[in-house]
Amino acid sequence: MKPVDELDLLQPPPAPARAVAPAEPVVDAPMVLNIGPHHPSTHGVLRVIAEVDGETVLSLTPDIGYLHTGIEKTFEHKTYVKGCTLAPRMGYLSPLHNELAYVLAVERLLGVDVPDRATVTRVILCELDRVASHLVCLGIHALDLGASSMMLYAFRERELILDLVEMTGGQRMFPSYFRPGGLACDLPDGFREAVAEILRRLPPAIDEYETLLTGNAFWRERTVGVARITADQAVAWGVTGPILRATGVAYDLRKAVPYCGYETYDFAVPTATAGDAYARYLVRIGEMREAVKIASQALDRLPGGPWITADRKVAPPPKHELYDSMEAVIHHFKLWTEGFKPPPGEVYAGVEAPRGEMGMYVVSDGSGKPWRVHMRSPSFTNLQALETMVRGGLIADLVTAVASLDPVLGEVDR
Repeated sequence: MKPVDELDLLQPPPAPARAVAPAEPVVDAPMVLNIGPHHPSTHGVLRVIAEVDGETVLSLTPDIGYLHTGIEKTFEHKTYVKGCTLAPRMGYLSPLHNELAYVLAVERLLGVDVPDRATVTRVILCELDRVASHLVCLGIHALDLGASSMMLYAFRERELILDLVEMTGGQRMFPSYFRPGGLACDLPDGFREAVAEILRRLPPAIDEYETLLTGNAFWRERTVGVARITADQAVAWGVTGPILRATGVAYDLRKAVPYCGYETYDFAVPTATAGDAYARYLVRIGEMREAVKIASQALDRLPGGPWITADRKVAPPPKHELYDSMEAVIHHFKLWTEGFKPPPGEVYAGVEAPRGEMGMYVVSDGSGKPWRVHMRSPSFTNLQALETMVRGGLIADLVTAVASLDPVLGEVDR
């Protein structure tokens, strides 16, 4: 018998001989590609499931819900005034517009009049809020496509606006400065001068943005004809804001259903006709210029006087009364613990936010807390049109499409 070598024991036994089947022909099949929910180009926790054939997008499904916060349900457990802190956290890039939609709805339930000083202040801050939001959109969109300089320019002016918001409401992003009946407090010293300085610096800054992008061959190559949607498709999907106006539909709530006295201001509604990512860029540039025009008119007419309604059922008593009047102390205590109680009913109030129609549907059951609060958020509605924009296009253009939608996932998920 042959002696067994120790090395032979370590070797695997030989495999039995098998017949080799003929190779099957390779058949190209669509690939399902997962993008997100943490990919930076999805502008938040958005997951996109794309079916692609090579580089061509066949179908696409946005998968949302990763940022669900339960804000709508939380409203039902807070008094109406405390709800003012929830609205801006839903759409963190345009918080003042969310606040405005909410307080307008509550004011309609209450039937209170708002002083002119508060109304004009709301216009000034919301138009600057529009500019700040568009600056994020343009800066991040350019960064997604590899043009980093635009982001640095855009955030330069955005910082000025956020500093103004902080000076006015105490916080840069969630000021909760708009309250039912007016404002949380009067304007600080230096407000008028700070706004005037921002309005002085914005027009030449917008010219710089256009110098960087409008005629830039790289920017046009990545945006012209990309992520296109027609006017009929936009209307069918319920799209609003710059995306709708980029298809040629001049629909703007400030003109169609005026609020805060917008019918008394002189401004245009920028539109384009191509319906692509480049057209949306042009519309946003035009909207920033018109926002400067509106804010300048509002600053010129900013009056003195009260900054909150005189209706003591809604507004807390002035601070100086708390030192001398027990009734004022009791009133203050009951307002901040129980809240005011609107009559039973339901209302809807919409504003033209940077991304489109932001609406608040508020239902009162007569108690100090809303029975129901529901948002009509433009980011949620606009996101539905994403597949229409990218179907048949290149997978690389999906980045452009999402950026040109400018979604805020806090608005989408709520």
